[in-house]
Amino acid sequence: MPRPSTRSATQAPRLSLRPPQGGTRVDEPHLLDGDHREGEHYERLALDGEELAGITLQECVLEGVSLNDTELRGARIIECAFEDLFAPVFRAPRSSWRETSLRSTRWGSAELYDSRLDAVHLDGGKLDYVNLRSARLTDVLVSGCIIGELDLTGVKATRLALVDCTIGTLTLDGAQLRDTDLRTSSFRSLQGLDGLRGATVDEYQLQLLAPFLAESMGLRVED
Repeated sequence: MPRPSTRSATQAPRLSLRPPQGGTRVDEPHLLDGDHREGEHYERLALDGEELAGITLQECVLEGVSLNDTELRGARIIECAFEDLFAPVFRAPRSSWRETSLRSTRWGSAELYDSRLDAVHLDGGKLDYVNLRSARLTDVLVSGCIIGELDLTGVKATRLALVDCTIGTLTLDGAQLRDTDLRTSSFRSLQGLDGLRGATVDEYQLQLLAPFLAESMGLRVED
C-alpha cells in the first residue's frame, strides 16, 4: 500500500483494512432499499438502475459489479471490499463508508456529496468526475487513480492523502484541510487556492502553483 514518506510531519491516513473472509456467494441477490446485508459475496452482477437507498452492506465483497444509475442515497458501507466496480453514473450522495477498500474502480460521474468516508482506500481507478462537496473525509487514501475532476468544495478532511494520482481539475473552494498530503500527484488546474491551507505539497508542485498564487494576490510577474 503506497504511503507518503514517514519522515514527513504530515500525518498519513490510519488504515488497517482487512478483506472480508468467508462470505456467502449470492448469484441472484434480491436487494431492496433499506436492506441490511452482511457477509455476502457478489461477483459479475449487474445491479443497474436498482433502488437501494438506505441499504447497509457490512463485510461484503463486490467483484465486477455494475452499479450504473443505481440509487444508493444514504447507503452505509461497512468493512467491505470492492473490485472492478463499474458505473458510468454512480449515485451515492449522503452515504457513509467505513473501513472499506475500492480497487480498479471505473466511474463516469460519481455523486458522493454530503457523504462521510472513514478509513477508506480508493486504489487504481479511472474516474471522470468525483463530487465530494461538503463531505467529511477521515483517514482516506487515494492512490494510483486517474481523475478528470475532483470536486472537494466545502469538504472537511483529516489525514487525506492523494498518492501517485493524475488529476485534471482539483476544486478546493471552502475546503478545510488538516494533514492532507498532495505530494506525488499532478494537477492540470486548481480552483479555490484558499482551500489549500492545511495541505502538504512538494517543491515541484509549489513551482507549478506559483502562477496561481501570483494571480490570486494580484501580482504581475515580468522579466
